[in-house]
Amino acid sequence: MKITRIEPILVSVPFIPTDGESGFGGKTWSTVDTLLVRIDTDEGITGWGEAFGYNIIPGTIATLTHMIAPQLIGCDPTSIGPLMAQMQHRFHLFGRSGPAVFGLSGVDIALWDIAGKRAKLPLHQLLGGAAHTEMACYASLMPYHDVKRVASVTARAVSQGYQYVKLHEIAIPEVRAARNAAGADINLMVDTNCPWAQHEAVAMANAMRESNLYWLEEPLWPPENYAGLAHVRSHCGIAIAAGENNTTAMGFQHMFEAGAVDIAQPSPTKVGGISEMIKIAHMAETHNVRVIPHTPYFGPGFLAGMQFSATMPREVPVEWLYVDMQTTLYGDAILPRNGKVRLPTGHGLGMDPDPEIIKKYRQN
Repeated sequence: MKITRIEPILVSVPFIPTDGESGFGGKTWSTVDTLLVRIDTDEGITGWGEAFGYNIIPGTIATLTHMIAPQLIGCDPTSIGPLMAQMQHRFHLFGRSGPAVFGLSGVDIALWDIAGKRAKLPLHQLLGGAAHTEMACYASLMPYHDVKRVASVTARAVSQGYQYVKLHEIAIPEVRAARNAAGADINLMVDTNCPWAQHEAVAMANAMRESNLYWLEEPLWPPENYAGLAHVRSHCGIAIAAGENNTTAMGFQHMFEAGAVDIAQPSPTKVGGISEMIKIAHMAETHNVRVIPHTPYFGPGFLAGMQFSATMPREVPVEWLYVDMQTTLYGDAILPRNGKVRLPTGHGLGMDPDPEIIKKYRQN
């Protein structure tokens, strides 16, 4: 089998902001943008991946088109391990993060999709089998930085059956308002997106203890300061989660050796795909760290994270970006119901994106 084509496809689906406009990376969002990576083969099997993402999509498209794809045409897509190792080494001069690794992440996911389709098995079977066929989702809220809006959206998510809610906030009043709106029994998480120096992070974490957080995510700047994060963890009394900014398994190794986290959050579209996530899970087990993938996506990146999470012995809550989409690439097949999502059982990632949705919302 040989790769005959690699095509990046940008799909932008409008959404209705939940309780007001918001966004990440210094940009107000009106669409959810998904960068698909389509890989065709000479045997007629097509694999679908997803590369990060969001505001950096133009850079990732250029990298896939001009740097990665020309190196992979004609290669054997079934040799995933050797091929990805070769590509990572070949492109390391251009950075072990950013568009090069994001593009390779999308390729890797697509190659695993091809492997599952070729074997006529879902990805979770290739990874050892599913322990869960239905998983709880956590509503991953947009950043609002407003007490009333945070309380309103939190209450809405809980009313829809979510037992887990994650905020993207950095102030105590918003966290307190969410806890009051959610009630005592809901698992509440806070992702702060790396805002504080070490002493500030310790102080803020201790102030948030009253809200009984399930975890506190990325409280420290810079995110690769693992020794500092370990200090915060040892002084705050809250489970610390991090890892979406690690873009190789080696970054997680350094994080684990420092004792920096209770929960590791590899992102399949950023970390090197499924292949790197397998390595990370093995390392995490030896360091007694729980793995909960970072999956605020609506394409193959979400499916990859869900398929991977289904193999974990302990149930893993699946991240769901909490916005009201006009549609998704899979229709309503992956929409959470009563705060839960069912594992798709088709070959590979479980299902393919709807070609009509791609045609309608494609941007490139």
